[in-house]
Amino acid sequence: MRIAIGIEYDGSGFAGWQWQNGKRTIQSVVEQALSRVADGPVRAVCAGRTDAGVHAIEQVVHFDTDSRRSERSWLLGTNTELPEDVRITWVREVEPEFHARFSAIARYYRYEILNRSMRSALRPRLLTWCHAPLDVERMRAGAACLIGEHDFSSFRAQQCQSRSPFRRLHFLHVCREGERVIIEIAANAFLHHMVRNIAGVLMAVGAGKHGPEWVGELLALRDRNRGGVTAPPDGLYLGGVAYPETFGLARDPIFEHLPADTRRYEPEA
Repeated sequence: MRIAIGIEYDGSGFAGWQWQNGKRTIQSVVEQALSRVADGPVRAVCAGRTDAGVHAIEQVVHFDTDSRRSERSWLLGTNTELPEDVRITWVREVEPEFHARFSAIARYYRYEILNRSMRSALRPRLLTWCHAPLDVERMRAGAACLIGEHDFSSFRAQQCQSRSPFRRLHFLHVCREGERVIIEIAANAFLHHMVRNIAGVLMAVGAGKHGPEWVGELLALRDRNRGGVTAPPDGLYLGGVAYPETFGLARDPIFEHLPADTRRYEPEA
């Protein structure tokens, strides 16, 4: 049978999601824990591979198994085997047609910036620090041109392996909550480092290094060499993944902001 699970993790101590020889990764610890509960090898497939230092509020994973366990047994048993910085939050048996990555219709990321003169002593690896005052209104003005479907070549990592640079950005919100500036962004899919590159550009705009129109100029250039600085991974969270309602998986309330036409299945390029 095929099982879907939701996972949250602090990515500070990991080399990213994907298994890497000799390195501590989310995939390796999750597969080891699931394999112990299943009493046999388990391969985990995720909705989106996060980079080193990136966190998840809700990563979605599926795996196939012949082992019969209750959802409660998968949940409690696997969490017992996981390290403290990784936790499964829900378990659901799904149809064989479900695929954590290819069935997704939208992904949501959250980028949190501590905007004050001093770094955080409590959450140094869970927030990105920016000492220069950030003007949220300028950041919003710059972000507006990114909404919709565009060629995001200026915002992709040079080593990005995606066949197409086109992505559909559903929303891009910027707000301030006290000393924190929060960027919320959802798209059908993301290019490698796309969120961090967008965050880096918006931070430069908010700090007054460039005008809001610079964001649109970079987008039109379609050239990563002319793009802005890649923001650190510390404040980046995979916030959730949306699937067609037919799969019956829980949806984060943030997805209520998505346009109605995103409800259809749209495989990732």
